[in-house]
Amino acid sequence: MKSKIIFRLSIVILIFSLYAPSCKRDIALPKYKTKNIIIIILDGARYSEMFGDTSHQYIPNLATMAFEGTMFTNFYNDGITNTVNGHSALMTGYYDVLNNSGGENPKYASFMQYWREQHHAEKNSCWVVATKDKLEVLNNCKDVYYRNHETPSTDCGINGLGTGYREDSVTFNRAMEKLKAFHPRMMLINFKEPDASGHAANWNGYLQGIMKGDYYAYTIWNFLKSDAFYKDQTTLFVTNDHGRHLDGWLDGYVSHGDNCEGCRHISLLALGPDFKKNYVETNRYNMLDIPTTISELLGIQMPHSGGNIMTSIFQK
Repeated sequence: MKSKIIFRLSIVILIFSLYAPSCKRDIALPKYKTKNIIIIILDGARYSEMFGDTSHQYIPNLATMAFEGTMFTNFYNDGITNTVNGHSALMTGYYDVLNNSGGENPKYASFMQYWREQHHAEKNSCWVVATKDKLEVLNNCKDVYYRNHETPSTDCGINGLGTGYREDSVTFNRAMEKLKAFHPRMMLINFKEPDASGHAANWNGYLQGIMKGDYYAYTIWNFLKSDAFYKDQTTLFVTNDHGRHLDGWLDGYVSHGDNCEGCRHISLLALGPDFKKNYVETNRYNMLDIPTTISELLGIQMPHSGGNIMTSIFQK
């Protein structure tokens, strides 16, 4: 009788020893700490007035924030250097050819749509909040499967597509309201300045637009660091959709849209729990690398993304 009990116990122990390790392997720990993504775009700022100016006179807050993350010196828009195409690249990881008036959606789905599908997440978990009404086209795509599927919420322009631009102060307040009320996992925020003042040939307004965007980004970052939902698990990208002509080229800072260095070379500051701190990245990266890196951080499959993971800025 005793020998039978011992035999049965040995069988149980053997089964457990075989099963337990496989159980342990099946429990995959998260690869990264990032759970939330926020992208802030200061529309149409030249690199020469942002991180290209070593005095950082117009971006004192972003310069301070750089100690907490990675600042890029060699970041580019390699696609069409206008608003809709630049923002679309940041959302889809693909350089599209789109009507800049807001007349068509991007060809492929955004990382927000892929993420919502994968996590069965509610609509208010992802937001596009933009001063420019035409950027409402970012909430959808032409892809047959993803069109009208898992789209993010939007708050663009005065009251949506076709209603005109609003003030950046309104966009800032709307973004803060949504961050506090809904705690979205993802948000893209567009500020029309300094682009609007640049097109108006208003140099002082252009510089003021950069400084206001600097303040808005700083305030949002401080909120993300202090809010219990976002603290220590949120990645923030502060960048531009395009630059502007350099002084001496065509009409200088007033316009943009070609392949010149001023239009292509833009700024990027990346902050988050998985990135290096007080680090200057000199390797060349481009806009498509942002959504591709987001897909790596969150485990999203983006089959049409043409970018690379920015592995050089990850903490080891």
